[in-house]
Amino acid sequence: MPARDASGHTRRVFLAQGAAALAAAGTPGISRGGAGVKEPDRGLTAREVIGRILSEVPELPADTVDTVKAGDPSQVVTGVVTTFLDSCEVIDRAVALGANLVITHEPTFYNHRDRVDWLEGDGVYRHKRELLESNGLVVWRFHDGIHLLRPDGVVEGVLEELGWKEHARSDDPRVCDLPPVTLHELASLFKERLGTGRVLAVGDPDRRCRTVGLMVGAAGGEAQMRFLRQTGVEVLVVGELAEWETSEYVRDASHSGLNRAVLAIGHAASEEPGMKWLAGWLRPRLPGLTVTHVPLRDALYRL
Repeated sequence: MPARDASGHTRRVFLAQGAAALAAAGTPGISRGGAGVKEPDRGLTAREVIGRILSEVPELPADTVDTVKAGDPSQVVTGVVTTFLDSCEVIDRAVALGANLVITHEPTFYNHRDRVDWLEGDGVYRHKRELLESNGLVVWRFHDGIHLLRPDGVVEGVLEELGWKEHARSDDPRVCDLPPVTLHELASLFKERLGTGRVLAVGDPDRRCRTVGLMVGAAGGEAQMRFLRQTGVEVLVVGELAEWETSEYVRDASHSGLNRAVLAIGHAASEEPGMKWLAGWLRPRLPGLTVTHVPLRDALYRL
């Protein structure tokens, strides 16, 4: 989900902070080229690719998680892979494609800020780190920035996959006005178009609704409930939720007489379309480089 920056920093301050954030992750400062600049004869480095992307992003928060997580950003890029999360399977696929820059939306090392101090000596962490290092891959996270694009790149990708762009409100594309549809029909649509095998629901599956809110990822219960209250949508679609927060709020809302429901479609399913969208957004900005989206296979399944 988006990370909002209310600091009001100037763009000059942002550039300094962005370079500092990358340096803190073991990355030298980046150079920021303009979009559409022709690829240098010597080839683009990972740092230059990152700079080209960030040149079109508004101000990132000072404590952004959008930093290099592995590899040497000074190496020349042979190909780019975008993905929701760089699992070992995704890394294998990137290697097979001949790509050495992986742009992931979610963490590489199992926690939001990719802290690894608690993983020292862990065999799983060591296996993944060696997989990245032995194949010379650079991993950069693009989480805060893609949500700060206007329109939000993740929401844009979800709307495209659902075929809902014409239904999205111009003032807030996360809110969609649809022809009457049941909760059960919505769940079937998400399974078909977003490829999710699991949808959890709170609400009457046969009750018709018209307004649907897309709150992708895992924004947290307070943000989800505030969104419901402020927008008045009848169905809130989220990636994931804490079962004792938003789901109970929606159950009590129904008891009070409000037509409210929530669908939890899985974190990956709710944001993967955004990283697919990013691949298309990148191609004209990185002429001469092959950009491929590699979807993540959901780790969770129903028995």
